[in-house]
Amino acid sequence: MSVKIRLRRMGAKKEPFYRIVVADSRYPRDGRFIEQIGYYDPKKPETGVKIDVEAADKWLKNGAQPTDTVKKLLAKAKAE
Repeated sequence: MSVKIRLRRMGAKKEPFYRIVVADSRYPRDGRFIEQIGYYDPKKPETGVKIDVEAADKWLKNGAQPTDTVKKLLAKAKAE
């Protein structure tokens, strides 16, 4: 089982809102997931990112692979 940390799109048309989730790579983008570890709101760049860094680190140590976008968001969250 390949586990990914990726974005799950929520919100309305033209109003994107993303949840950062841990999911099996075989599941659809907006389908089943294992755990939600944060959110990302691109409409609010300065306050729109909240990630549970401890949960993300736990999953990364267990072999989960973040997507490129989530990798950048994690780096930003750890810097704060």
